[in-house]
Amino acid sequence: MARRKNLLKTTTLTISTTPQIRLRLTQIAKTGLWGKNVAEAAERLLGDGIRGFIRDGILKRPDPNGK
Repeated sequence: MARRKNLLKTTTLTISTTPQIRLRLTQIAKTGLWGKNVAEAAERLLGDGIRGFIRDGILKRPDPNGK
């Protein structure tokens, strides 16, 4: 089954991390629960963390109008 086109605009982010974090991301990606590769797992975990900051009041919910 083909994936649907992403309707949201995306941007590329390059990060450096330790071998231990890379190993954990690889283990997480192998479960298939957070994407099918290390980059998808990292993106989804980062998103989960940001949503947690919003939920906990550390960050404000983004304005849907971009303001």
